Amino acid sequence: MPPRKKAKTDVWGAAQDAAIRLHGQDVQVSEQTERERAQRTALPLEQIQDRASDTRQLRQDHVEQLAESIAVLGLLEPLVVDNQGRLLAGGHRKAAIYCIKESQPEAYGQHFPDDIVPVRMLAFNADDDPEKALQVEISENEKRRDYTPAEVRALADRLRSAGYADTPGRPSKDEKRLRPALEIIIGKSLRSVRRYLTEEKPVQLGQVSKKTALRRAKVALEQWMSVVEDEETTVPERQLSKKLPSLLELIEKLLEES
Repeated sequence: MPPRKKAKTDVWGAAQDAAIRLHGQDVQVSEQTERERAQRTALPLEQIQDRASDTRQLRQDHVEQLAESIAVLGLLEPLVVDNQGRLLAGGHRKAAIYCIKESQPEAYGQHFPDDIVPVRMLAFNADDDPEKALQVEISENEKRRDYTPAEVRALADRLRSAGYADTPGRPSKDEKRLRPALEIIIGKSLRSVRRYLTEEKPVQLGQVSKKTALRRAKVALEQWMSVVEDEETTVPERQLSKKLPSLLELIEKLLEES
């Protein structure tokens, strides 16, 4: 009988040891899963490989415009890569990130600390399945997130704070235009961008300062000019359009003095 009791104790001890080992393995698997999940959402820029070929060539003007907006807003849409870190969609965005790294190191360090870039990693190898890689490239380049009018206006406010302007007429050499930048960011037409920007919430009536009233008047007049620009207008509207630049200039002068 005593030997049988000892055997029972040995079995119990072995079971405990096995449970401890299994728990340790579970913890290791959990930690590894977390590390892999983190890797799927961010990669060092140098590890993101280019495709062997692209269905469309990169446009330098598009790259430069994207670089300007990413430097202000950050990367709103992550790059899409396969499980080897090979780029599937986002060639213009990747080129824009390199452009920021070279020309605006401070903005680059702010949005991509330690050279880490947000990515969405898909669970297949593009070399093994080139047809699927092409499907992803086409669908991802056509697909854009749907921004609400409120989100578009918030993006516009951030761009305005960075020096983007929504002024009418032909832009000057160094002028940053607001609406074309938003068109690239949200993937909508200028007409849609214009509609989003004019769908402002009604202003609460009440006592306001002269400076606040001038700012609101300036925004409203600029929005009106952007709405009638490139559209058929009446004679009174054309007359008003001719007078508005000098009026806006006077408002800007008053704002600077106040």
